[in-house]
Amino acid sequence: MDAQNKNQANKYSIIVPTYNERLNIGLIVYLIFKHLNPDGTQDMVIQLQKVYGEDRILLRPRPKKLGLGTAYIHGMKHASGNFVVIMDADLSHHPKYLPKFISKQMETRADIVTGTRYVKGGGVHGWNLIRKLTSRGANVLAQTFLWPGVSDLTGSFRLYRKSVLEDIINCCVSKGYVFQMEMIVRASRKGYHIGEVPITFVDRVFGSSKLGGSEIVEYLKGLAYLLVTM
Repeated sequence: MDAQNKNQANKYSIIVPTYNERLNIGLIVYLIFKHLNPDGTQDMVIQLQKVYGEDRILLRPRPKKLGLGTAYIHGMKHASGNFVVIMDADLSHHPKYLPKFISKQMETRADIVTGTRYVKGGGVHGWNLIRKLTSRGANVLAQTFLWPGVSDLTGSFRLYRKSVLEDIINCCVSKGYVFQMEMIVRASRKGYHIGEVPITFVDRVFGSSKLGGSEIVEYLKGLAYLLVTM
């Protein structure tokens, strides 16, 4: 089949973990449909379902904030595609990159395609110097000690084969922001083919970042755990 027919044969589920994202969720869903289909907070999602259809937008709430890692697992239970995209709801992961992710996977037959800020063509917009140094330092530490063969370990904008994502999630023990790093490191150790697409990460416009001192401490603990166990 040609590339277009191959693309039509696949189905892509997109998991967007949300918490206090009422101001962003409408725009992120609109942009996803805009960039993947040129034709075309929970109360906001329900309104969007009326526009795009309940069969295309699934709302699967949980009783309270339970952590990012478990949000992915919860979303996986309802993902029907043979490929799964994981992205943030705060517009830092722009849906315009989704066609590039899909094309990269089709061209290379990759098991995982991950967005990266740290190769030519990638970058960060809207962060202050301290935030940039924190992110860059976290990646340098992980690269030094874990050698995963991936340039951006702390990013979470990724496309997975569903079977690969299920396999990796079953091996992971982390539940916070270190979850993304553990997933990509374990995928590398298992020999899965990982492709990269340069992206520009744009800081959120609405809401506040959920990254704080406790998450940084958990990251360092997670890095130490992976260093000892892998």
